[in-house]
Amino acid sequence: MIKIFVADDHALVREGIRRTLASEPDLQVVGDASDGVELLSKIEVLPVDLLILDIMMPGKDGLEVLRLLRKRCSKLRILILSLYPEEIMATRAFKAGAAGYLTKESAPEELIKAIRKVASGRKYVSPLFAETLVNDLQKETTKPLHETLSDRELQVLCMIARGKTITEIAKELSLSVATVNTYRSRILEKMQMKTSAALVHYAIRNRLVE
Repeated sequence: MIKIFVADDHALVREGIRRTLASEPDLQVVGDASDGVELLSKIEVLPVDLLILDIMMPGKDGLEVLRLLRKRCSKLRILILSLYPEEIMATRAFKAGAAGYLTKESAPEELIKAIRKVASGRKYVSPLFAETLVNDLQKETTKPLHETLSDRELQVLCMIARGKTITEIAKELSLSVATVNTYRSRILEKMQMKTSAALVHYAIRNRLVE
């Protein structure tokens, strides 16, 4: 039996995963959390083999939580289930310690396949992203500007590109408006841009948002 914990700030997503896995006799959801703080408080006292983790959560974001868990629970296998396309966040997630990466647009059967593969000790990426990685290794490429951003800065950039206001971003990430404005300023500086409109144009052009 593979014991699974689900961390996502949307109750519908957590319930959807429970229902998807309910008919699988070897998979059992033993707990869930809506944010990073709740996750960290529960994960160490439950018998968990695999964590399904969202990257974008209030407070401590998924990648920050991921790094903490790699230190505290080194044997825990972690599968990222994210809204962000693989080409945007998967490499960062693997560097932070994830064993697999899947987007929320994936079919339920692909989630089940990824869980079993990660739980067995192997890595999981979609066939399409695996091909992308191979192609990138075979050619010299200049890193895009967004690669200079921190994980949180990239997250804020993507939210700006989706049309969210600074106030909405602050509320969703459990940050102050001043902090989000600081992130925006750093993003503009690193990206060598002057306006949010320029950031949105860049994000669309580079497929940071769908």
